[in-house]
Amino acid sequence: MKSGDLVVRKSYGGDITFRIEGIYNDMSLLKGVDYRLIADAPLEDLVSASDTTVRRRTRQAQIKMIQSVEALELDRRRQKEKRPMEDVFQGTQNGSVNPQVSYFEVPGKVLHLDGDPNYLQKSMALYRQLRVPAEGHYIQESSMAEAVYRLLPQTRPDIVVITGHDGVLKHIKHRDLYSLQSYKNSQNFVNAVKNARQYEKHLDMLTVIAGACQSHFEALIGAGANFASSPGRIMIHALDPVYVAAKASYTSIRDTVNIADIAPHTMTGTEGLGGVETRGSFRVGMPKWKDLSTLQVTPSIV
Repeated sequence: MKSGDLVVRKSYGGDITFRIEGIYNDMSLLKGVDYRLIADAPLEDLVSASDTTVRRRTRQAQIKMIQSVEALELDRRRQKEKRPMEDVFQGTQNGSVNPQVSYFEVPGKVLHLDGDPNYLQKSMALYRQLRVPAEGHYIQESSMAEAVYRLLPQTRPDIVVITGHDGVLKHIKHRDLYSLQSYKNSQNFVNAVKNARQYEKHLDMLTVIAGACQSHFEALIGAGANFASSPGRIMIHALDPVYVAAKASYTSIRDTVNIADIAPHTMTGTEGLGGVETRGSFRVGMPKWKDLSTLQVTPSIV
């Protein structure tokens, strides 16, 4: 066994594929390939993940991702068809929409902070695929509170994602799931959420999505997160926070982001992610942007 190898744990029935991040004496530091989980395990508990197992799990995740993307695209089309444009752009006296009126779309901007560079890369690729304007930064969980304080005024996003690795600590004698001390990084995420709320207190002016695998859901919501993991203290898929952010980005400011609509399209459902009623960040404007390369303009300044 060496760093970079893909392995599973015998004691857990090989349920999750990990990558070995480091080896210290007879112990290994592991990071989930598809799930936002960090763990350690004795080397003797590890077996190499077979190519068949990795391919099967990767294929399952890809199929779910494709289904989720298709669901988001379908939701956008339905929202566009039912959008009450007559309330925004008065077309005629009877309230009908002038078919000649053109408009442009402004989806909500995302600031994504991730404690894992590989997950960040995957997340940014999905944002691009979904046409969500996003800025991403690899930030260690212990530094996220400072990063939020520094980056929010610079980026001025509509949505901030604060995620990485987390988990319930297994070496605590008297584990208390109500205590932040029982979690690997939940306290760091809570501190970051609190800084985000110092920057913007209104839940509908800045949508905060926070947490990772097994994170302290109640503490994150109490600190001011709109959406957080994990109500059931389960593993969440690496891209689950991205789905929530994308949904918020393309949900109209007239509508609310309903977690019940999102959950069926995530890998882990409401046991993995929950939240509070929140307005979307999507806006429309008029007229549609012109092609300036073809625009004939008479200069007015000598």
